[in-house]
Amino acid sequence: MIYATTFRDLAQWTVEQAVAIQQIPAPTFEEKARAEYVAAQFRALGLSDVAVDDLFNVYGRLAGNASDRTGLMVAAHTDTVFAADTDLSVRREGDIIFGVGLGDNSIGVAGMLALAKWLRDEHITPPYDLWFVATSREEGLGDLGGMRAAFDRLRAKIHGVINLEGLAFGHVYHAGIAVRRLKITAHVAGGHSWLHFGRPSATHAIIQLGAKITALQPPLTPRTTYNIGMLEGGTTINAIAASASLWLDLRSEERPALAQLEAEVRSFIKALETDELTFTVEIVGDRPAGALPATHAYVQSALEVMAELGVRGSLEVGSTDANVPLSEGCPAITVGITRGGNAHRLDEYLEVSPVALGLRQLTMLLMRIAKETR
Repeated sequence: MIYATTFRDLAQWTVEQAVAIQQIPAPTFEEKARAEYVAAQFRALGLSDVAVDDLFNVYGRLAGNASDRTGLMVAAHTDTVFAADTDLSVRREGDIIFGVGLGDNSIGVAGMLALAKWLRDEHITPPYDLWFVATSREEGLGDLGGMRAAFDRLRAKIHGVINLEGLAFGHVYHAGIAVRRLKITAHVAGGHSWLHFGRPSATHAIIQLGAKITALQPPLTPRTTYNIGMLEGGTTINAIAASASLWLDLRSEERPALAQLEAEVRSFIKALETDELTFTVEIVGDRPAGALPATHAYVQSALEVMAELGVRGSLEVGSTDANVPLSEGCPAITVGITRGGNAHRLDEYLEVSPVALGLRQLTMLLMRIAKETR
């Protein structure tokens, strides 16, 4: 089939959309303005049933030929790790565009819009409904809340998910790792640094706990990791801190290994507790795990499409919105639109030239999955 749309032109449109999306601040839990922009684009592209839910997920449907068939979800998250007042200026140096949140995940959202535009411009009606969903709350303490709500809303209407992460081109994420996040807080009476020297200090206790955690040697197989991402506590330099906290991220390819790591951390806490020193542990994140075998049709289709485009695809595991459907037994893979680097940093960037190939990959993958599940 000869398509009217050139992917070079579509890539240019996609990059322009990515920058427009990136210019709208969207910290996790504050995605409303970006959601409204995406909803307007969905309407402009002719999608039906466009809606924004209470979590700022955006939904749009492209009707298929068979209304009695379950459809496919195409998703990309809208939130970023950056505060609303972060400098959103962009600059281009040759084939590179720098801009916070541009790769993760403005170009992913723009790629989803480009797919809808391509289908419209080519007058292609899929064999079943396609649900385009811009999800919220993917990052950090959002704990995949947007996808959880979107999947609950659409689970009876879909048979699979293609998830888009902007900078993942060349990779196929077919497995979602288990993630457990804890806020651990030490509590003591506190006091004056001179008058009450010798009393337990919450900050000292948190430092002691942190030292024990950083001495852990988690297994290499299954890959299991930890990270103390934040420390907080105390009120002033000359006061014995009455409370202090650390925020701990635990990850593993397998749930039992994750549970074992958490159990070790909790044993450290118990060993440190006294009549004067107590701890509270708050679960602030609990991402489910799931996987597709490498032989699954979705995975093989993605690898085959990449090979046809001259790209050597690699299989990856990670934590993305696809964790949610995978954990519920629904086939899901995550692919990308382009390459880039420094995600979650102020010097984040994406490469422009791979975008056209990334969009070709996405359209070919969609058509192949649609054909195989017709």
